[in-house]
Amino acid sequence: MNSYHIAWLTGDGVGNDVMEAAKIILDTLELDAEYIHGDIGWEFWKTEGNPLPDRTIELLNNVDCALFGAITSKPKQEAEAELSPELQGKGLVYSSPIVGLRQKFNLHTNLRPCKAFKGNPLNYRDDIDIVVFRENTEGLYSGVEFHPVPENVFDALSKNHKKMAKFSDTPLDDLALSCRIFTRKACRRIVRNAFEYAKKHGYSSVTVVEKPNVIRETSGLMVREARKIAQEYPEIELWETNVDAMAMWLVKNPQKYGVLVSSNMFGDIISDLCAQLVGGLGFAASGNIGDKLAVFEPTHGSAPKYAGQYKVNPIAMLITTKLMLDYLGETEKADRLMDAIAKIIKEGKVRTYDMGGTSSTLDMARAIAENL
Repeated sequence: MNSYHIAWLTGDGVGNDVMEAAKIILDTLELDAEYIHGDIGWEFWKTEGNPLPDRTIELLNNVDCALFGAITSKPKQEAEAELSPELQGKGLVYSSPIVGLRQKFNLHTNLRPCKAFKGNPLNYRDDIDIVVFRENTEGLYSGVEFHPVPENVFDALSKNHKKMAKFSDTPLDDLALSCRIFTRKACRRIVRNAFEYAKKHGYSSVTVVEKPNVIRETSGLMVREARKIAQEYPEIELWETNVDAMAMWLVKNPQKYGVLVSSNMFGDIISDLCAQLVGGLGFAASGNIGDKLAVFEPTHGSAPKYAGQYKVNPIAMLITTKLMLDYLGETEKADRLMDAIAKIIKEGKVRTYDMGGTSSTLDMARAIAENL
């Protein structure tokens, strides 16, 4: 009987290409696992009106974790236009399956390491080692939105907040509203996870990245809770930075920062900036971690124009695979994989197109596998 049961979610576009690369690595490492295919993505939206079918939810209830390739998402009108004719006009609304997974399984912690590899021609600097902790289920991505704004919602807001008077002459059809929702529990959890990671891995600081001087209630709650949590870790400094200033400081002095922690949207944006500092989305891995399930995915998109060409850089997926191995407790295999990735990048003999080379997705995977 296999030690692990892993949901295998290729998704869309180049998801299949990079997942094939990951399988080469996992087979070379001889991980004792069963990989169980799950249906997810754009094709199932078009043919079933649901990019995250119930059968996939059931699968995820019975595995140790999931490895996920890439996903295609499109705006509301474009998504409806691509539905099969028999499904159009039935009120189906597309929503991102990865966001759905995060909320359905309460995958509250998004972990995004951004580490520079020596020899990478795309590095901003060689001494960057940043880990972003992003709250994964709340904030502006919680999905509580309105357009047009219902009259009872507008009336309730107007009754309780005088600043709504500014919009009193605006037709409700011309108003769109997205809610930024924070809970104290989620703020405390993501900050504590960031401090625990810093303590375990020897980082000297945790920087909370928010905007409490303007978004006073939600960002303010996050910062206030961070200050309380920080008192339990006297050996680790708490730094507080506004998100706009953080973008500037990351470009100017990225080597000064270690662990960053932020809310959902700010964390999404800042982690992409950090990814570019170490070579771009071809090096950007992530883990969506909850109490009972974790889903691991590279943060790049599905790049439909490259699907099946085996052109894209698989390193983001291979670092993602490393995160999955750590989660499963296979730290020796995880460390071997990271060492092999670093060695191949430093040697510079095998490079995908984004690194200025001509090697394929699978060329890179095989070269790393040979060095395990």
